[in-house]
Amino acid sequence: MALSTRLTSPLRPALAALCRAAPGQQRGLSTPPGPEPTLDLGGIFPPLATPFSALQEVDYAQLEANLRRYASIPFRGLVVLGSTGEYPYLAPRERLEVLSCVRRALPRDRLLLAGSGCESTQATVELTVSMAEAGADAALVVTPCYYRGAMSSAALVRHYTEVAEASPIPVVLYSVPANTGLELPLEAVLTLAQHPNVIGIKDSGGDITRIGLIVHKTRQEDFQVLAGSAGFLLASYAVGASGGVCALANVLGAPLCQLESLCRQGCWQEARELQHRLIEPNAAVTRRFGIPGLKQAMEWFGYYGGPCRAPLAPLSPAQVEELRVAFSSTGWL
Repeated sequence: MALSTRLTSPLRPALAALCRAAPGQQRGLSTPPGPEPTLDLGGIFPPLATPFSALQEVDYAQLEANLRRYASIPFRGLVVLGSTGEYPYLAPRERLEVLSCVRRALPRDRLLLAGSGCESTQATVELTVSMAEAGADAALVVTPCYYRGAMSSAALVRHYTEVAEASPIPVVLYSVPANTGLELPLEAVLTLAQHPNVIGIKDSGGDITRIGLIVHKTRQEDFQVLAGSAGFLLASYAVGASGGVCALANVLGAPLCQLESLCRQGCWQEARELQHRLIEPNAAVTRRFGIPGLKQAMEWFGYYGGPCRAPLAPLSPAQVEELRVAFSSTGWL
């Protein structure tokens, strides 16, 4: 991938350096600097796809092979057990085993965020503690949504507050309305941002006005905003986001890190051109073809994608061709 040779933004070398990031570096162009972050989330995180064998068992050897390839890309860290990782389809034992496998392979200067959100507060607390014991640096906690009609701002604030109080690691909120049918209300986000153990949000809704408002309203808090998709990454950086958790990074990790670098340097024309080339393939592996599309694309770029776990079905031959066009027409294949 020719673009990968132009990367200019190396990872910060050690976790100890996280609190010494340059003032304002994580807050965008015009937002006044806030407090230094407890845990610096600035950068690109791929939410790892979970590899399965033909028998739909977790394939740890292929997971380790993917991790070896990702090690050469300047990611800030990795996310395990998110939506892209088919988290709802993994047994509790598998979740901890996947996390442990990734932790063993990941250098200590790269962060490991682990999805620990469950439907009940009690289960979320228990899993978050287990994730911390297995080596997670922060917990990514999705909104409980099964009884979404009862998930008022007050109920969600109470839920996340109890999790944050019990968690031995920092908590990152996770709002993904496309999957949950529930957007974490703005007023809840602003309230939770004041909690010392809630350090940020992954917002996958794509509302740039909302993302910019969260950045602006939390500028005096130790709170960072992560864009939840590569399709609006540049726009998120422009309004002050700290980084991105982007499914497309499983496939085009180096270009996404380059886009981050261009935004940090203020090279907006180059950043805009690169962002334009990423929109169509990103849409193809997210809302259009989902995880089966992402795993197919991973195969084309030298990673192991493999099958999804049922009931997720593989793409049809016609869909595979449509997916290929999304990457070839933008110059990636």
